Amino acid sequence: MSILVTGGTGYIGSHTCVELIKENYDVIIVDNLYNSSKEALNRINTITGVMPKFYEIDLLDKDKLNIIFEENNIEAVIHFAGYKAVGESCSIPLTYYQNNITTTLNLCEVMKSYNCKKIVFSSSATVYGDPASVPIDESFPLSTTNPYGTTKMFNERILEDLYISDNEFSVILLRYFNPIGAHNSGLIGETPNGIPNNLVPYIAQVATGKRDFLRVWGNDYNTVDGTGVRDYIHVVDLALGHIKAVKYAMNHLGVEKINLGTGNGYSVLQVKDAYAKASGKDIAFEIMDRRPGDIATCYADTKKAKELLGWQAEFDIETMCNDSWNFEVKNPDGVK
Repeated sequence: MSILVTGGTGYIGSHTCVELIKENYDVIIVDNLYNSSKEALNRINTITGVMPKFYEIDLLDKDKLNIIFEENNIEAVIHFAGYKAVGESCSIPLTYYQNNITTTLNLCEVMKSYNCKKIVFSSSATVYGDPASVPIDESFPLSTTNPYGTTKMFNERILEDLYISDNEFSVILLRYFNPIGAHNSGLIGETPNGIPNNLVPYIAQVATGKRDFLRVWGNDYNTVDGTGVRDYIHVVDLALGHIKAVKYAMNHLGVEKINLGTGNGYSVLQVKDAYAKASGKDIAFEIMDRRPGDIATCYADTKKAKELLGWQAEFDIETMCNDSWNFEVKNPDGVK
């Protein structure tokens, strides 16, 4: 069975390709390498013994996307591709809307024309905005605080409307919480461009000496230690959730919205301490003013994933930090 993975050389995409290959799926990757490297293909090959088929194509180019479907009998798509930096999306919102929404429209139109009607979409907990309470379940109202999150919410609506127009589609909307960690081989992990936008890659750069200290944005929230609390999930757990989602999509029609998280929240300082233990390094930090748009607490209700997909996260915060540090030590310059 052939699965097309858009953005398959990226952080979550590459880990998901590894798990797909382990399950004996034929993996076809399309990526424009905007925020990733072709070296990820070699790393996937080293881990699995299989070199996935690869197309260096931008999904904005619909003609080239058609070629992929002409040349392959694709039965399902996992759609990761898109710009993903929250802060950057606030600076260049039109670029985010143009890229993240147009690429999804192109993909859906091509899928429909080739009668490929199974899609797993990479959504985000950002679609919940600032929730009224926690844990967050899938029935919570949607709202967003930045253009990145809004593109995820709009894409969810596009895919819902696609199903309404054609009831032969199966659409799985996976709402991720905060992926961290790396493959335990140390061969693939997160390699951000420039200044990291997410907590753990930033902590990792402090631990390796690339940055002097961690900026902690606010310590006066109503949380265990005053710092923001999030639901951190191991990227391999997340990848395995996609395998379960593909299997579900192959046997069910309709639209399902499913959280992928651990159901546990960790504060910024708790994650810092766990990473310090994993690395054996002192993580210097400074408390800054709150950052506009940040919320106090966000973690998932994960019952639906367990009931519908038979999936639940297995790795704890210590393993996430140990695997992240292992990747950093083995790849001081990332995967390039």
